Amino acid sequence: MKGKASSNKRTVLGEKNLLIIFAVLVVLLIFATKGTFLSFGNITNLLRQTSINGVVALAMLFVIVTGGIDLSVGAVVGLSGMVFAMLTSSRLNYQFSSTAAVVIALVVSVMVGAVNGAAVYDLKVPPFIATLGVMTFVRGLVMYISSGRMITGIPSNFVSFSSETLLDMPKLVWLWLVTALIVGLSLKYTRFGRNLYALGSNREAARLSGLNMRLNYYGAYAVSGLLSGLAGIMLASRLAAGVPTAGQGYELDAIASVVIGGASLNGGVGTALGAVIGALLIQTLRNGGNLLGVDPFIMQMAIGLIIVVAVFFDQYVKAGRR
Repeated sequence: MKGKASSNKRTVLGEKNLLIIFAVLVVLLIFATKGTFLSFGNITNLLRQTSINGVVALAMLFVIVTGGIDLSVGAVVGLSGMVFAMLTSSRLNYQFSSTAAVVIALVVSVMVGAVNGAAVYDLKVPPFIATLGVMTFVRGLVMYISSGRMITGIPSNFVSFSSETLLDMPKLVWLWLVTALIVGLSLKYTRFGRNLYALGSNREAARLSGLNMRLNYYGAYAVSGLLSGLAGIMLASRLAAGVPTAGQGYELDAIASVVIGGASLNGGVGTALGAVIGALLIQTLRNGGNLLGVDPFIMQMAIGLIIVVAVFFDQYVKAGRR
């Protein structure tokens, strides 16, 4: 119990430090942009974009805590949005209701996640290779079914959801925060969540304790697919179309958000709150760079360096515990 309390304490301290870093970054951007950063329009756009990337980060979190990785999350974002658009577009012949199309898109996303789980657990393919292969396949599938074209004509009430607010906050952000709350509670208080941490902490010990390895691996990747699918639907609402290239690069931002948020790539460590703060940090850096006119490629380089530093400290702290 003492070790567990110590681990929780380290996690809390890490999240507190992240919040301090985020607060300092915001203050610096306020002064550097002469207050432009704090404009209502900028903050609203920042939160809308972060909400979509933030949901993908939560998807990645489920897999990373098991000691795995899911490179297909961005491709599933594109697939989900495209499936929804094709099923509801007034320019095509399907004309499903928005509700039915959302359900179908999410089911397809879960199926992709289950394929990842099968490849990792049953076929014994390393997670990096398995999900890289699935990512490539899904990207090709999206291009094939859409003929490489945007699909427009999706329902106007669905499109308006991305621009609507509730209590002066975009509804997309509320959806992200509610999802983060559910993910946080699930990982901390449910048997499934505890099992995922057990897999990441010590796979062999988890197996010997009688854990259903197949069910939990399938579950982790299926939930990752589900949340990526949700992000894809959110993005389709914001873009008002199904876009074949949607979600490209989202997997990298998701990994960055989760790692910066305190999760370990070795598994067993990570929280929903950390992923939320990490996503906010990444998108705030990008937003601030845009306002200051910084070359986006330089910002990408900076974020890459931040990932390397975050992983270095993770390994350093782990080595210090031995």
